[in-house]
Amino acid sequence: MNTWRNASLAVTAAALLTLTTACGQEQGTSPNGQAVGNAAPAQQPAESGYGSAGGGYGSEADAEAAEPKEAGQLAVQESKELGKVLTDSEGFTLYRFDKDTANPPKSNCDGDCATAWPVVASGNAVAAAGTDEELLGEVSRPDGTSQLTVDGWPMYRYAKDTAPGQVNGQGVGGTWFAAAPDGKKAAKNADSEGVAEDGEGGAEPADPAGLSVRKDPELGDIVVDGRGMTVYRFTKDSAWPMKTACTGECLKKWPVVEPVAKNAVDGVTTKGFVTFDRPDGIKQQTIDCWPIYTFAGDKKPGDTNGQGVGGTWYAVSPDSKLVGATK
Repeated sequence: MNTWRNASLAVTAAALLTLTTACGQEQGTSPNGQAVGNAAPAQQPAESGYGSAGGGYGSEADAEAAEPKEAGQLAVQESKELGKVLTDSEGFTLYRFDKDTANPPKSNCDGDCATAWPVVASGNAVAAAGTDEELLGEVSRPDGTSQLTVDGWPMYRYAKDTAPGQVNGQGVGGTWFAAAPDGKKAAKNADSEGVAEDGEGGAEPADPAGLSVRKDPELGDIVVDGRGMTVYRFTKDSAWPMKTACTGECLKKWPVVEPVAKNAVDGVTTKGFVTFDRPDGIKQQTIDCWPIYTFAGDKKPGDTNGQGVGGTWYAVSPDSKLVGATK
């Protein structure tokens, strides 16, 4: 009897291991037949969130990238994901860094950081049509060069933006964001009051900018999306097979987190990242096969109004666990 029981447990354990591995395997099929992503997405440096340089602006192989490149005639580009984004004369996105300061203007990005995030020289910058030219300024860097500022925020490009219009730097490390024409962080409907908590009018899906980790004073380390908005899991969902219990009206309050770029994940320690092809046709990011969401009732980065709602919605830890949920 004991021999049969031990064999049965071994088979069960092996089966569970096989299921877990299949969910996060490098190539294969998820429970609902969709292709799965790489098991271990590239991680950005945990402290800096710089990203690695290469290609386009800031390439170490490009001698011209060593010198700050002037912006020229600035322009405003309409991004489907971000709304209005400020670009240089060649159409490359300009970024701002949360570890800088605008009052007084000060850059805290140099050395390897400035290789991954090339400085925009103030030089011949001209305000984009329809924007306030008085918002443009400059700040002196330690090496004596002058860097363009917009409303006090130093401006950068991203080395991994290799073509005009790309926004690969959005949300990297939870500290880098595309700049809006007024120097604020670019965000769709940023000038609106946000989505009502009852969800009327619908909620925009979370920006597909990436995932990082923020230390919340009450919850500890929690996962946030590229805009810094808290990420949640729903206890009525399942990871194996991947299923969602949040559909229809539920999605107005709990927008899905769209699939993230593999090079825009920072600090999330789990290696299980799979794109979930939902039955409603929406593609959703998962962590360890658990679908993840944001909350329409969170109006700004740092809000955790969705924590514990209904005893079923919880913030997510870097290792994909529910934060604060009762065992």
